[in-house]
Amino acid sequence: MTTQYTPGPLLEASRTTPTVLWNDSADPDELRQSISFGGVGATCNPAIAYTCITQKKDRWLPRIAEIAEERPEATESEIGWQVVRELSIEGAKLYEGIFDEHHGRNGRLSVQTDPRLARSAEALVAQAVEFSQLAKNIIVKIPATKTGIEAIEEATFRGVSINVTVSFTVAQAIAAGEAIERGLKRREAAGLPVDTMGPVVTIMGGRLDDWLKIVAERDQLFIDPGVFEWSGVAALKRAYHEFQARGLRARVLSAAFRNVMHWSELIGGDLVVSPPFKWQERINNSDYKVENTIDRPVDPTIMDSLLRVPEFVRAYEPDGLSIDEFETFGATRRTLRGFLQSDADLDALVRDVITPAP
Repeated sequence: MTTQYTPGPLLEASRTTPTVLWNDSADPDELRQSISFGGVGATCNPAIAYTCITQKKDRWLPRIAEIAEERPEATESEIGWQVVRELSIEGAKLYEGIFDEHHGRNGRLSVQTDPRLARSAEALVAQAVEFSQLAKNIIVKIPATKTGIEAIEEATFRGVSINVTVSFTVAQAIAAGEAIERGLKRREAAGLPVDTMGPVVTIMGGRLDDWLKIVAERDQLFIDPGVFEWSGVAALKRAYHEFQARGLRARVLSAAFRNVMHWSELIGGDLVVSPPFKWQERINNSDYKVENTIDRPVDPTIMDSLLRVPEFVRAYEPDGLSIDEFETFGATRRTLRGFLQSDADLDALVRDVITPAP
């Protein structure tokens, strides 16, 4: 069946520039609609997976009960993650044709490793390999922590296409991109194929914006709060140009949308933008005229204000953070805690099904 595409700025950008659209959700209904906008992939995380399940309880709660019956020794976590696997496999099927058409560079659906494994590189690699075998077009998320960087290189060497996550800074993105590059080169040296791998390195621009607003309030900074709407954009642009200059083969991915600029200011770059579906609808219903913006610098006045904030400098400069500081960066801690809470929420949902309250 031929896909019917919906005209609009998203489709125009994907057709006239190298910038591609992925959907920030694994919900099959949203994926189908995103594909109609020209979407060629999807991202997900524990919070999004939990939301997808809770929005369709009529389907997934009975399935949780079935899994519990089929696997009487399975823990709450194991049952919940089985649902995530099944949700992901269903979503991945929608992109198989796109995956083949793009030779593996797009047409992928992301599955995130369990955040409870984040302290063990060995465990992250093992789960990444397992997830990558769920479908031919799965891409696996691993966090940009010190342990995660180690796992990213090894998983790449083992043939897993990686979507780096829990990443907010240029330093994290470069370290992750270089780890992927090392993994790819090790595969090439071993005579293993890399031509159908499609790694991406996410910068969660909106979550960087969120963190800097918290810092400004905490430190009582006297600064126009509007400038922080540009912090993620500035980091994404810097990371993109650093990747180009360093010849890194992974693409930068823009995620954690808070404003339209997390898409509109990146058009023209050979990168991925991954808005939630509601943002896609807003963009596609607008009269925005697509133009190449990736090489357009952030306004110098805004940059002057941002560069007076030490926490932004840490996020913006390629050497702003050491690898030992990745896990202690404020946005990293906030996001890891949020993902861990989503794991706990999914456990509780399973518990309510298999051990309902009296």
